[in-house]
Amino acid sequence: MKLVFAGTLAISVLALAACSVPTAPKAVSSLDTLFTAPVGRSNATQVQSGPGVSLGVVYSPSTQTNRGYLRDYQANAGTGFGQSLLVQPIHDAYVATSKPDMAVDWVKASLQRQFGSVTVYPDMQSLRAARPDVLAIVDTHSQLMTSRSSDIKADVSADFYDAQLNYIGTARGSDAAALSPLWADYKRTEDIVADIHQQQDVQVRALQKFDQSLDSLVSRPAQKVSMLEDHQAQKVY
Repeated sequence: MKLVFAGTLAISVLALAACSVPTAPKAVSSLDTLFTAPVGRSNATQVQSGPGVSLGVVYSPSTQTNRGYLRDYQANAGTGFGQSLLVQPIHDAYVATSKPDMAVDWVKASLQRQFGSVTVYPDMQSLRAARPDVLAIVDTHSQLMTSRSSDIKADVSADFYDAQLNYIGTARGSDAAALSPLWADYKRTEDIVADIHQQQDVQVRALQKFDQSLDSLVSRPAQKVSMLEDHQAQKVY
């Protein structure tokens, strides 16, 4: 019985070590690629919101890079030597916790609760031509675990500008965790799977912090209510 367990454990770890999981791209500032002229500072300290306010959104280049990284992560997780052995639960956990559009879908839903209309544009030129009341540049970055690193991090932000492209403020959320190495020889498959699922928890906490930051940044046309009373439950991923 002990020999069977030991064999199962060894195969699980070996399968994990053989996984070819992409590493996260470096977090870089991408605003310089979106603006061709210096950005001024708005006199407003909060972002105007409400049912009569239109918001135009552009995803930063690093957000697009991050979505590509997550698509590659899903496509490559669990491949290699152990795929035909005991790696399927590990593979499934990698895929379930690396949804490419989780962050942008969450952020868009959060913005839709604050503004009358939210439209995502393919580039800055299209956004400026549409002339919405408020502009936002959404930036996301993820660092998920691999067979060589168990450090997890998620960052999300939205920089807001008025119709004249004057900067108003930023809503942001960030979270991180450092776990014990996935390839440690004492870990069973179920322990590895539980660790992998923590990277989704990190992403969710970062997005929840973004929501709190957004609530503090926007101004409502009607009397403010408590964030705890007004908060709507996010979609569970």
